[in-house]
Amino acid sequence: MNDNVQKKKVVIVVMSGNMLLNFSGPSDVFTTANNCLTGSGSTEAYEVKIAAPTEDRKAIASTGVEIHCPYCAMEIPLPIDTLIIAGNDMSGSAVDRLADFHDWLSKIDANSIRRIASICGGAFALAKAGLLDGKKATTHWDRSEKLKKEFPKVLVDSNHFHTHDSNIYTSAGVSSGIDLSLAMVEEDLGKDIAIKVARKLVFYLSRPGFQSQFGNLLPLYEAENIADKLQVWIKDHLNEPLDVSRIADHFNMSTRNFTRVFHKQTGLPPAKFIEKLRVEAARKFLEDTDLPLERIAEDCGLINLVGMRRTFIRHLDITPSDYRRTFRTALKNADMNDLLIIN
Repeated sequence: MNDNVQKKKVVIVVMSGNMLLNFSGPSDVFTTANNCLTGSGSTEAYEVKIAAPTEDRKAIASTGVEIHCPYCAMEIPLPIDTLIIAGNDMSGSAVDRLADFHDWLSKIDANSIRRIASICGGAFALAKAGLLDGKKATTHWDRSEKLKKEFPKVLVDSNHFHTHDSNIYTSAGVSSGIDLSLAMVEEDLGKDIAIKVARKLVFYLSRPGFQSQFGNLLPLYEAENIADKLQVWIKDHLNEPLDVSRIADHFNMSTRNFTRVFHKQTGLPPAKFIEKLRVEAARKFLEDTDLPLERIAEDCGLINLVGMRRTFIRHLDITPSDYRRTFRTALKNADMNDLLIIN
């Protein structure tokens, strides 16, 4: 690397009410990249600046830790190579407190900054500034529906850990900021340096799988919703054939009326809901038990191992065996009989 190359200015804006990893993860990636470069005789590539979105230069993490940032984002002079909004303050008091920051962000010439990025809820700040209009973006799986509803012009893709559309980069929940930052280092410095950084952090350079592995396939419903009532009954009948007519009989409804009401209240056809419920039950068994995959498939009504594998890939982009290796609870001298209950 040419020693005369100017450092890339990376500004990470720390938003209150978020996990420390939202900003500390990306910061560690870029500073570790600098360390890897100097360790091999090259000069540092990044000038990392941690900034607050307010003039008092303070941010409060979700843990209660008060962070005193060296800079206020609005006071950092251009040029900025990479601007990262780490999380977003969703509290009611944030509207007035962050008014100046949102105004500054909305007036930024997006073309004057090589990369504008968000970590987790930071996508909401970019969307509010109009920077995501007509662009593909992602955020934490638990906030994706909220982002879609509040900002319909954003093309929300809640599956990937991170994505980019032109010079706008977005990432999913918390640790995905590390994934995105590693991708940026690879983009800037090449794969060899990025691999060194990933190894130093004991992290994947490119994490396998998709964000869908982490979220619940079924949204939360109110207690009076027909889906909530159905879910309670189905848990005791998962390993049985569950055609719509049988379920409609349970609710003393005609098949046609039940299907209409169910779809209206949930947005899903009954068969799709049941399939997702079977997958959720299988996930719990994979996480908490040593039961053979074939047994889990049968107990959850997924027919057999081949059927369960196809269904898992369709919904979670991962096989049951890979899911178990990734999320399995360590079991030592556990009473397996106590674990055969779907919580």
